[in-house]
Amino acid sequence: MRILSVAAVLVLLTAPAFAQMPQMNMAPELPSKTPEEREQDAVKDKAYKESLKKIPDAKASSDPWGTVRNNDAPKAAAPAKPKTKTGSSASGNSSVR
Repeated sequence: MRILSVAAVLVLLTAPAFAQMPQMNMAPELPSKTPEEREQDAVKDKAYKESLKKIPDAKASSDPWGTVRNNDAPKAAAPAKPKTKTGSSASGNSSVR
């Protein structure tokens, strides 16, 4: 029984170390790219980035409740009043001295 528990402890201690090892693929499925393919990819990436620059920025409000709210409602809430303490100590007439 002790041998089984020692084996289980060893497995539990070595599992995290095994998980940190880099995974090597000795037989890659895809061959490496030729210089021409890399150049074509660079041209495609450049064209893609330039096409993204042509898209205009959305300036419309993205408020889903915008049509439901009243347009006359104030945008900012009124400033909150400072809270005061309640009870005998806040009233100023303290009977305990």
